[in-house]
Parts: sequence; C-alpha cells; structure tokens
Amino acid sequence: MASSSCRLNYSFLLHLLLFLSSLVASSADLSFNFYASSCPVAELLVRNTVRSATLSDPTIPGKLLRLLFHDCFVQGCDASVLIQGNTTERSDPGNASLGGFSVIDTAKKALEILCPATVSCADIVALAARDAVEAAGGPVVEILTGRRDGRVSIAANVRPNIIDTDFSLDQMIDGFSSKGLSIQDLVVLSGAHTIGASHCNAFNGRFKQDSKGSFELIDASLDKSYAETLLNKCSSSESSSLTVSNDPVTSSTFDNQYYRNLETHKGLIQTDSALMDDDRTRKMVEALASDEESFLQRWSESFVKLSMVGVRVGEDGEIRRTCSSVN
Repeated sequence: MASSSCRLNYSFLLHLLLFLSSLVASSADLSFNFYASSCPVAELLVRNTVRSATLSDPTIPGKLLRLLFHDCFVQGCDASVLIQGNTTERSDPGNASLGGFSVIDTAKKALEILCPATVSCADIVALAARDAVEAAGGPVVEILTGRRDGRVSIAANVRPNIIDTDFSLDQMIDGFSSKGLSIQDLVVLSGAHTIGASHCNAFNGRFKQDSKGSFELIDASLDKSYAETLLNKCSSSESSSLTVSNDPVTSSTFDNQYYRNLETHKGLIQTDSALMDDDRTRKMVEALASDEESFLQRWSESFVKLSMVGVRVGEDGEIRRTCSSVN
C-alpha cells in the first residue's frame, strides 16, 4: 500500500492548512505544537507509545479511535471518559467494551516524568487516536492541542449522547448535528469502521432466535452469505465475549474498503447499513468507495472537527496528574 504521505497531494495539504487556520482563529487557546516549549517531546512520545502498543496488539488502533469518539460525544473532548468510579462515564454499560486505556496511561506516566502537570489527558486521547490512524496506514493529520481535562464525569450523560448501534439515519444525523458535525462528517467518520472490531451483541438485533435456539436473519439489508459467517462466529454460548472485525476484508488497514463493503451489503452494524439505505447518504458512500484519496482527504478534515468538539481551554478544566482521576 502506498505511504500516506504519497497519497496526500500538495493542493490538499494547502487546503487542509487553510481549513485548520480558520479553526485556530476561532479557538485562540488551542494551537499547533502547543507543547513546543513546555514539553517538546509530547507528540513524539504519544506517537511512539501508540506504535509500540500496535506492534504488540493490532487491535489497538481501533480501540483508541473509538475511545476518542466516546469521549468527545459526551461532554466534549475532555478525557472525562477516562475517569474511574461507580457513577462515571467509564462505568456506564455503553462504555463497557471500550479499550486502549493502558496506552493512554502509559503515555501519561512517561509525560509526567518528563513534563510534570503539563500535557492534558484530553490531548493525549486526541493525539493517540490521530496516531492510531497513521499506525494503521491512514493519513498523517495535524491537530490543534491545548485541551484541558474535565473535572466531571457522569454515567447518566452517556446514553443520551452516544450513537447506538440500532439508530436510524435521522437519529444519527441529529446526534452528529448536536456536536456541530454535518451529515458529510457522519458518513466520513463512520469510515472509522474500516478498522477495529465489534462484539456480537452490537449486531444481534439483525437476527432472531426461534424456539429451538436457532438464529435466522431478519435484516434484509445484510448479505446472506455474510450473515451466515456472522452466525457461525456468534452462535456459541460464548458469543457475548466474542468480537468480529468491522471490515471483513482489510480489518487492520485504514482504507476505503468500509464503503465498498457497504455497497455489497456487508456493513456489520445496522447503523453502517443505514448509510446505503437512504438517498441522503448513499451517493456519498458510493463516491468514497470509488475514491480512496478523497476519503483520506475528507477524513482529515472531519477528524479535526471531531477532535475539537466541546474542548475546554484556558482556565476551564485542569491538567490531571493521573488520567483515571481528577486532581
């Protein structure tokens, strides 16, 4: 596969820089290389931590990317999802399958030794997700840093804000719109499912169980042969702990295969298939399926927007010493 730097042409980089510059103008407390003076090794250390973890566990990129989504969609990108406790976001069943926490903790511990009380957990989560995409063969994306960590994390805030696996397209559009993200952002950021995996219960609503315990397909939008593969994988008594790759073709590579899968009715989750069932999104799916360069370019812009949802800056929030608890 061609390197991501080769795929991104000069004109796109110029366009992206102009786009990012407009964001800087409206977010004066964020900047590129925010830690250039206070902790010059910050971004490199996070990148190397992600690369090392990915070499040991190829599922890490998908986990880190999902972690950012679940953080930013609840109270903004403030690392509130990392806080441990019986009533925090992390304790909610909707976040039970999240992973990648150890990668964030490893990077934070090292940064606290090198640059105490300087680099926020919120920035580490955003940088780690950015670097996870790169580690999986995706584009290198420049993001703004300078986020502050939130002090509040409430489990009850999770369900009203995250996108559930059985949402309709209208529900997804409303959820993204509430975060300042467009329908195009919805389609592009759904491309995150080109890597990672989902537990069987994330898509078991597409099947029903008869009186004899056998499962059958009830979702006509799903390819029958693919459905059989899923049933074979998830019909055992241990299915609650089993996972299936979101992308059955190139599960460890960040590419546009996800959209090609949707065209052949092999979207794993109901919300994936919904993108092909509606004229508002179908044409975008088809365009991204036919042009990987376009997907990677659009991903960079939409990812930057996601990473800035509800950020805390200046005196709002804190710099946690430990990501799993407030100071």
